Amino acid sequence: MSEYRLAENPALNVLAGMGYQPLSPEAALAMRQEENRVILKPVLIEALEALNGIGLDDAEAIYNDLATLSDNEDWQRKLRGGYSRRLAGKNRDQPIALVDFKVPSNNRFHVVRQFRVAAQRPRVADIVLFVNGIPLVVLEAKSPLKATAKAGEAFEQIKQYERDIPRLFASNAFNIVTDGLVTLYGATGASSSFYAPWPDAWPRTHSEFADDLAKDLWCLAEPSRLLDLLAHFIVFETDPETGRKMKKVCRYQQFRAVNKAVQRVAEGVNRKGLVWHTQGSGKSLTMVFLALKLKTHLTLDAPTLANPNILVLTDRIDLDSQISSTFAACGLPNPKQAGSVAELREAVARGGNGQILLSTIFKFAGSRDPIPNSQNWIVLVDECHRTQEKDLGAYLQATLPDARFFGFTGTPIKSTDKDTYARFSIEGEGYLDKYGIDDAVRDGATVPILYEGRKTDWAINEAEIDILFDRWFVDLPDDKREQLKRKGLTLATIAKHPERVGLIALDIWEHFKQVCAPDGFKAQIVAVDREAVILYRAALASVIAADLVKGGMDEDAARAKADAMIACVYSKSQEDNKPSEAPDVAALRTDLERHYLDDAAEKEAKKAFKAFGQEPSFLIVCDKLLTGFDAPIEAVMYLDKPLKEHGLLQAIARTNRTCSLKRPDGIEIAKPHGRIVDYIGVTSHLDEALQSYRSEDVENALRDIAILRNDLKEAHARYRSQKRAMGLEGMDEKAAAYAVGKLVTAGREDEWFDFQRLARNFIRVYGDLSPDPAILDFTNEVKWAAAFLRLATQVIAKDESLDHRHYTGKIRDMLEAHVHATGLSTTIRLRSITDPNFADDFATEEKTDAELQEAFVRKSAELRRVTRELVDKNPAQYGRFSERVLEIIRRFEEGQIAAAEGLHEFENLTGGINAEQGAHAELGMDERAFSILRIMEARAPDTGHGTLQNAAIAIGAIYAGAQASQPAFTFMPQYLRSLRQQVRRILSEHGIGETKAIREAVEEFAVHAYVGGH
Repeated sequence: MSEYRLAENPALNVLAGMGYQPLSPEAALAMRQEENRVILKPVLIEALEALNGIGLDDAEAIYNDLATLSDNEDWQRKLRGGYSRRLAGKNRDQPIALVDFKVPSNNRFHVVRQFRVAAQRPRVADIVLFVNGIPLVVLEAKSPLKATAKAGEAFEQIKQYERDIPRLFASNAFNIVTDGLVTLYGATGASSSFYAPWPDAWPRTHSEFADDLAKDLWCLAEPSRLLDLLAHFIVFETDPETGRKMKKVCRYQQFRAVNKAVQRVAEGVNRKGLVWHTQGSGKSLTMVFLALKLKTHLTLDAPTLANPNILVLTDRIDLDSQISSTFAACGLPNPKQAGSVAELREAVARGGNGQILLSTIFKFAGSRDPIPNSQNWIVLVDECHRTQEKDLGAYLQATLPDARFFGFTGTPIKSTDKDTYARFSIEGEGYLDKYGIDDAVRDGATVPILYEGRKTDWAINEAEIDILFDRWFVDLPDDKREQLKRKGLTLATIAKHPERVGLIALDIWEHFKQVCAPDGFKAQIVAVDREAVILYRAALASVIAADLVKGGMDEDAARAKADAMIACVYSKSQEDNKPSEAPDVAALRTDLERHYLDDAAEKEAKKAFKAFGQEPSFLIVCDKLLTGFDAPIEAVMYLDKPLKEHGLLQAIARTNRTCSLKRPDGIEIAKPHGRIVDYIGVTSHLDEALQSYRSEDVENALRDIAILRNDLKEAHARYRSQKRAMGLEGMDEKAAAYAVGKLVTAGREDEWFDFQRLARNFIRVYGDLSPDPAILDFTNEVKWAAAFLRLATQVIAKDESLDHRHYTGKIRDMLEAHVHATGLSTTIRLRSITDPNFADDFATEEKTDAELQEAFVRKSAELRRVTRELVDKNPAQYGRFSERVLEIIRRFEEGQIAAAEGLHEFENLTGGINAEQGAHAELGMDERAFSILRIMEARAPDTGHGTLQNAAIAIGAIYAGAQASQPAFTFMPQYLRSLRQQVRRILSEHGIGETKAIREAVEEFAVHAYVGGH
């Protein structure tokens, strides 16, 4: 009941206070008419009649249309007004409004708790929010006392609902999970890594709310805000490389910035604004949301928003194409690229107002003639500080003298750059909206960037180039040294010394093996120039190949693998194919030609670099890909080029994107931070490199890795303090796990949750800092803590601990080795039911009470996992086994049975599972057809077994045929309907009743079991 008392009931009270009318589950069911439907029919009918001035028959027909609509994007379009239908007595289609966006009070808002949806796997959602009878938000509440993973269980539940009762999510805008203290939201279908908080209640303040839950629910679900989110802040973006479509809901800083800008346009007083949203926080999408709201403005009317032209300007061709593809991928109306100012004029003359046009700022160079009616233009300028170059801002102003200008930047504007502030800011305002580096890291929108300087003798101080030259080139013949000096000593001369490059290449490989390779993350190397790119490529390939040979690989295979791991990206030069009498120059030019990637090859290399498990693992660059290149998988940048100001800020941000990688074994690893490994000495003069910015804007652009060393000491101290308080000092992992089990039984559950949290944090910080030598003092304690957590979770929850799955690969390997070395592997490792040793625990003779209890705990965890996986395949077939496992555990915990008796019952249960898994073979049936038989047996118990078996085989054949001929049939509504009719015919031919219930249950099973090709 704590979930209801601490999370669900407070949420219901807040929602009711905001204007949602509570409906009991029974009242809602009466409106739905059947438990497998999700729309509140009378509410929708009434809203359709009122909003559209139509009669009951037309409203009923529209309801029937919507009741069968299963595509979320199609629902989104229709909710926003993209729905028309031919009404009775009319000879053409007319628009149908499902929602009144401009007057929220004209809509009907309901909230229903414990919303049960019937399906083959029925599910009960905690809270569902409805607008005009249409379910738009699902809220899952969890008790804050279950602090194991805060909302982790809630995420699992939401994913389960989306899979098992998809009808509830067809019209869904987004989901919310809350434990009453922390509230997160995410788009339909999003993984837990994309769920986020909404910390800023703009335009209100935090102090106006009773607590965080009230603030969070107001931000996300207050009726007018929910309608604004629905109307303007949800897009479906297609990844141009994978073709995969992803639904995205705005973040709070995007909502805030867009509404500030739209408000400014609507008021018509001030005609500009400057927005700094730090790199990696979704600036391109902010521009999409702004264009969408300026274009459609469903929730407000203003003369200035009547039909404006929106011009989006970028500072580079590749960014122009990136923004353009983002706009197009998000389905924004008619974005067109204009290659010149002349094309802009022509587009307006030809198409009139109301267009969205995309171009680059450089197209305006030299343009002085004003475009007519420029007051009807809204210009969004990306990387707006670039307008100061070559008077581009003046040309832009001359071409569009009366336009509204909104400047966007991913890096802060320099304090010395008065012109950008003057062009885009109201006097005294600075930024219209600011979302800085610290904001993004705090919210988890980006990861922090850590820097570490390597080998100070490799760093290069430009003021000491002569001294360094003499030191590094002492072995050269005098004439060669003089020749180099006559050419002019530069930093690049020193940086490219072969010995220096070779040593750094070796260091890069050793660092990469420990930091990136175990989990599949990748790295970029930034060299001083194109020649250095080639030198690094050769040195690194040689180092990698030698290491692979040492590990036992054949030399040719090692060289091929090393080559595949590296790609170089640089621009071509006319010098590259010129002959030279100097052998070293000729060789260099040959390599520059050999490793150059043309546009198509570069595109392929970047695509492969971004993909988990594909090569290359390294991109070596000098100028290209330092800005505008987003590869979340990039975790480290090895920096050997002096960078300053915007160049430095933009380059290092290549590593700040969040990323979770799912390994083949199902383990998901989140990138904890980006790393800059500095060989040139930039970070030792960080203040100097960033001196032209306000210090508060860049103070945490990079964090010294030394900070993590302090974090580790602090995390360890807190963990040890709790360990002492619980009396666990001096115990081995197994004894401590059982001791904590007794504490939990005695009502001290909160102490266990606190210790879990502190131990996890200690292990996480240790992993983040590795391979820094500072971790060595804590290694033994980390091993103890990790093994203890896994054991204690089995003892207390009788479940498999997933703690170890979230550790990085290098940490996980270390922990597994420790578990085996200490002999804990038999206690911790959970075996599959097919493992020959699975039955060892069932031999109870000659075991001590402690050994019996340990065996019972292990079997509980193993069988919970086994039955959970089987129930996922077919609840009708395996549900009873899962319930039986939980029942045996409950009786043991309540003292009704001893461990030996429980093990005996588990042995019988295991026999039943094995028999069930082999039953299909005994009947000569396909496993999936047998699952269909089990579904039918539960719903038609009076029908003869032979009849049901024949029908199940026939139905299985239909779905198997569909899988073979139409692998994507689960996404084809018409095709599914035809399969339903075939199933109905088979049931009818076999004289089986309850056909509707059987058809629905079989289809729910089939769309999961018969997926994809063979």
